[in-house]
Amino acid sequence: MKYDFNREWLTRKFEEIQGRILKALEQLDDEQVNWSPSTNSHSISTLIRHMEGNALERVNKGILYQDISRDRDAEFRHVFKTKEELVLTIRNCLEGITGALRSISDEQLERTQSVRGKERTNLDMLHQCAAHYSEHMGQIFYIAKQLLKEEYKSTSI
Repeated sequence: MKYDFNREWLTRKFEEIQGRILKALEQLDDEQVNWSPSTNSHSISTLIRHMEGNALERVNKGILYQDISRDRDAEFRHVFKTKEELVLTIRNCLEGITGALRSISDEQLERTQSVRGKERTNLDMLHQCAAHYSEHMGQIFYIAKQLLKEEYKSTSI
């Protein structure tokens, strides 16, 4: 297994996700990051809080064995957060993951954790987190584009 390759790829991916979400947040105000397209949709604030909860459970608890308790349902309840709070949350969340990637051993990547009754390696879980956060990043962009319309600036440039 090429653990160094995976560490580097995942680190770059999480850094990219962080950078692009921060570029989207820069364009919005406090009201906009708490706006939801419909009653069946989540706000950017909710999506970021959910990403944080997922990272805490999968990385901090599942890989680093920190004593974390997660209330997943609470992540989806609307709580008003300022843009600055969300910037800090996404930075702490993703920098925590990249910090863990730099410090964990190959053996830790090979260990497993139980996720919804299925054993998965920590390496697999980190790749799953990257995919999961990419999906939510797309939702964040969609909401930002809905709000800003032609004023939206692409985060991939």
